[in-house]
Amino acid sequence: MTFQEQLLDNYLLISALLSWFVAQVCKTAIDAYFNKGINWERMTGSGGMPSSHSSTVVALATAAGISYGVDSAIFAVALVFAVVVMYDATGVRRETGKQAVILNRLLLDNPFAWNGKEFEKKLKEYVGHSPLQVLMGAILGLAIAVGMGYVYGYFG
Repeated sequence: MTFQEQLLDNYLLISALLSWFVAQVCKTAIDAYFNKGINWERMTGSGGMPSSHSSTVVALATAAGISYGVDSAIFAVALVFAVVVMYDATGVRRETGKQAVILNRLLLDNPFAWNGKEFEKKLKEYVGHSPLQVLMGAILGLAIAVGMGYVYGYFG
């Protein structure tokens, strides 16, 4: 079996990567709809609806549970990893995004106090997620992992 075949045969990896990709496409499409244009940074950027972080880690944990059982060590590791990532997305990273919004407004409120290079240092505001964005990413990850479970023959 070739390296590529081994990668494609890896249910956990493919579920996680597909889930990330679908979330990023959805995020880009939703952003394009509301902002009346495509911002290609959304395809690789963090933040937004749905959370690709949550989608990826929930797909990984779900696939691990389906593949190895919920009593396995790999499922336990994947589940704890998923909880930490989702907690971080709604906690520290979300607060960082809120701070970036405020700091960027402060930077723009007094334009005479800054030189041109300071304006190039605008902070990234799409950093974290709302609880709804994390929930929707988690649901997407769960659905994709279950769907891929059918593709990989884990269900009848």
